[in-house]
This record gives sequence, structure tokens and C-alpha cells, in this order.
Amino acid sequence: MTRKPPPESLAQALAIVRAGAERAAVAGRLHPDGEQRLLQSIVDATVRLFDAEAASIALFERDPDRLEFKVAAGPQGAGAIGKSVKPSQGIAGFVFSTGQALALSDVASDPRFDRRTAEKTGYVPRSIAAVPLSDEQGTHGVLQVLDKRGSPTFDLRDMELMGVFAAQAATAIAVTRAQRELPRLLRSAFDRAGDGALTDEQLDALVSAASADLDLEDESPYWKLADQVARLRQLGESEMGLVSDILAAVASHAASRARTRRR
Repeated sequence: MTRKPPPESLAQALAIVRAGAERAAVAGRLHPDGEQRLLQSIVDATVRLFDAEAASIALFERDPDRLEFKVAAGPQGAGAIGKSVKPSQGIAGFVFSTGQALALSDVASDPRFDRRTAEKTGYVPRSIAAVPLSDEQGTHGVLQVLDKRGSPTFDLRDMELMGVFAAQAATAIAVTRAQRELPRLLRSAFDRAGDGALTDEQLDALVSAASADLDLEDESPYWKLADQVARLRQLGESEMGLVSDILAAVASHAASRARTRRR
């Protein structure tokens, strides 16, 4: 007889994943370009720190599987944006697929270097350093730096600093992608909680039911409020104080009504 999954385990898994997805949904609504802006700030800071010709971040995307260069900075960086390579292709592919950081002082002599792709960007580097964007969930992409102007090589200290930038980028990516990957996360959570006792059809039904009401209609009061809050960033200090007072009054009124209903 097939053992049924414990309901409390499913409920716990669902609650945890939904909570994260709801927070990500609100964050995405308030800062729709949050991931792009943060990643751009990271490559901008990387170029300045290393006085490099270019820095870029490539993220793993599916359908088809590829590493796509999302942001770049530096005098020679612009040509990389929008380009993509296979997840195991070139230096970026090696770093992504192995999870190992890499520094090369003479890329032309390394068989992993993909010169053809480099030429398509309009710049062929002499030296390169690359680190994976990884967290406990896996590797999300790669941060690359090309050609330090003050040195022909990247040393251990350089790689440590790049690791700090990479950790920031990985955190940003994980948070902002939580909602987009909700169906996969839910399916994984249900599967683990059920210890393999659920069929594919049952898993699909659970995932659909759990995520059906998460994407609220644009015209719902919830998202209207979120959109208005997003616009508050443009207000001055006095206006912000007024809005804060109004929201506090509304929250107090709601709490009072809730207490009255419980009596």
C-alpha cells in the first residue's frame, strides 16, 4: 500500500516556499528592475576597483540552457551584453560548470578560451579572472574581469575581492528569482515532503493549487497599494511623513476592527 505523505510536512514546506515567494513578489513590484540595477552596480564597482578594461556578469538561463551576459561595464564591456554561450563553453562556461574560480594571464594560450565569442564582443582580452556566482542552491552565473591596466595578472587578493562581489550578486539573484521559480520550488518541496509517494499528476495538481492565487490581478487593491508605495520614493521628506501618518492611522483602524470582530 502506498504511504501517504504527512500533511504537516506538506503544509510546512508550502508555507516556507510561499512566504519567500510572496516577499519576492512584493520586492519585485516595488523595485521592478532591482536585480538589473544591483548587478550593474556590482560590475561598475568591479571595473573601478581593478581599473579593468571590462567586467561582466553572465547568468544561467533555460530553454535553451545558456549563459547570457546581462550586464557589463568598462571601456570594452558594452559588446558583451546580450551575448550568450553554452553552459560549458569558454572560460565562463568552465567556471560555471565546475564551480571553480579561474585566473589566466595569457588567455590565448589556454584551450578553454573561446576566441570566436570574444571577437563577437569587439574585444579580445589578454588576461581574465572569473568567479562563479554560487550559494547553497547552486551556481547561478559567472562574474568576469578582463585586463587589469596596472598588472598583467590577477593575484590571490584579487580573487578574494571578486569572491565578495560574487557573493553579493548571488544573493540578489536568489531573492529576485524566487517567485519566477516558484512552481519548481513547490514541486521539489512537495516531492521531498511526500518522500516519493506522490504521482506526477498529484504533484502537478498540488503545485497549481498552491501557486494559483499568488499572482494577483494588477487591478487588485493589494497591487494598487504596492504600486503607490513604489512611487513614494520620489516624494520629499514632508510628504513621506504625511504618508507615514496616514498608513499608521489605517493600520490602527484595521487592528481596531479586528479586535471588535473577535469579541
